[in-house]
Amino acid sequence: MQSPAKIAVRDQLLAARRSRSLGEVSEAARDLADHLLAAPVVRRAATVAAYVSVGNEPGTAPLLDGLRAAGKRVILPVLLPDNDLDWAVYRSDADLVAASRGLFEPSGDRLGRDAIATADVVLVPGLAASSAGARLGRGGGSYDRALGRVPVGTFTCVLLYDDEVGVDVPVEPHDRAVACAATPSGLVLLDRRL
Repeated sequence: MQSPAKIAVRDQLLAARRSRSLGEVSEAARDLADHLLAAPVVRRAATVAAYVSVGNEPGTAPLLDGLRAAGKRVILPVLLPDNDLDWAVYRSDADLVAASRGLFEPSGDRLGRDAIATADVVLVPGLAASSAGARLGRGGGSYDRALGRVPVGTFTCVLLYDDEVGVDVPVEPHDRAVACAATPSGLVLLDRRL
């Protein structure tokens, strides 16, 4: 059961996202890709766990294309019936198929839930992050479970809009922190004192 405080913050953030124009979403996607692809930790990575954005989320299409063009192995989530995440290799947009909840996922072979532990960089969706690294997701717990499988020291980053960083995010015992927030203005290192 989610706390009323978390539900209220989530509703407010989702309403703000719905008000963003298609142009703003598209420009943010290009800026996010530029910042992440230039980051030394991403440039050094062999495998990057990422995701396919939907709706008014900060866009990931330019980022995914850039990662593949840079020769990175990109793995994307596949939502399981229990809300946990399996993973599959991303090859191209043509490889993506429509999935439940309006999501898109790779059509290739499944790698297993623990495949995220093979990534050098883990990029996750979210609605907000506190300055301490608390990440607010959509409430299914999928990414908290997945982040629990990521080895300590792996670079974890949530993709957000600028005004979604530094938000007072209610924290529950199962929540997993992230090290960084990527925004259209750049990368913001988070404190991670959860």
